[in-house]
Amino acid sequence: MDLNRATILGRLTRDPEVRTTPSGQSVANIGVATNRVWTDHSGTRQEKVEYHNIVLWGKLAEIAGQYLGKGRRVYIEGRLETRDWTGQDGVKKYRTEIIGDNLIMLDGPRGSTGVGMSRDAVSEAPADAPSDDEIKVEDIPF
Repeated sequence: MDLNRATILGRLTRDPEVRTTPSGQSVANIGVATNRVWTDHSGTRQEKVEYHNIVLWGKLAEIAGQYLGKGRRVYIEGRLETRDWTGQDGVKKYRTEIIGDNLIMLDGPRGSTGVGMSRDAVSEAPADAPSDDEIKVEDIPF
């Protein structure tokens, strides 16, 4: 059995870049920085930053474009994927990305708690749901 799973929690390094494919599907590219802090053998505090390239598709891409911005904290789950291409200089280039399946916005607007979502999270409410406090699918932003 194989497993390809990536989980990161960090801050966006730039605003999401959202575009639409020729087939009409939304895709967003975001950058996330994660920090690692440790004390070395001499007692000196060390810190290293890693930068991750994230690709979101469909509704997650649209949500990222609408609600995320540089500096926001996010939790992302997905899989690692490496793509390659030949640059204009004729040299083969590689880029490893996380294809995001789940996204949690950790620092919501106005100090609210985080909001989580996944590509498969949107579903219809049952027909017998209470109508006074009913949440309509069209009111959900994702």
